[in-house]
Amino acid sequence: MGSYGVVIFDNDGVLVDSEPISNKVLADYLTELGHVTSYEEACRDYMGAAVHRVHEVVLERSGQRLPADFDEVLHRRVFEAFQRELTPVPGVASVLEKLAADGVPYCVASSGSHERIRVALRKTGLYEHFDEERIFSADDVGRGKPAPDLFLYAARQLGVCPERCVVVEDSALGVEAAVAAGMDVYGFAARTPAERLRSAGRLFRDMGELTALLAG
Repeated sequence: MGSYGVVIFDNDGVLVDSEPISNKVLADYLTELGHVTSYEEACRDYMGAAVHRVHEVVLERSGQRLPADFDEVLHRRVFEAFQRELTPVPGVASVLEKLAADGVPYCVASSGSHERIRVALRKTGLYEHFDEERIFSADDVGRGKPAPDLFLYAARQLGVCPERCVVVEDSALGVEAAVAAGMDVYGFAARTPAERLRSAGRLFRDMGELTALLAG
């Protein structure tokens, strides 16, 4: 794992295979509200972002504010879909087990709310790999990705300087945030087009490859 002091995992699309579920729910809800959005557009514009970005983009494009209960309704619909459909990213449990066996510190830093992170980790059986001190949310800092705040906060809480952190991300916004934080970043291109992750130092498509990359 070289000289890294901690491996920082994004949650959605890296630990749990949630991006297809959550982006479809988001696209359907925005369309229902009159802001016609396809699944592809939701992935392009919002994947990896905190929900405040949805409000900002819709206001900028339409001049209209989303309903006051938008976040609450969206989260409820996403949680319900998670309970029906959510699975872990194939191979990620083995990666976490190997890191733990080798004594390599790791954490999760997600644009999702603390509740959403825990719902997802519990549903997929990954929660047992994380203690509460290693779960970080954009809620903790106020500004989500692409701002670097969340990754810098996670590093600070774990006592590791940014240049000794490596981030595992699957979204363009997440890669941008990690680069802005001065951290190395590996782009997970299983579902994301590789060209959208081109700012990452390394790209990989199978989670089984990550252990070797970290050791390299």
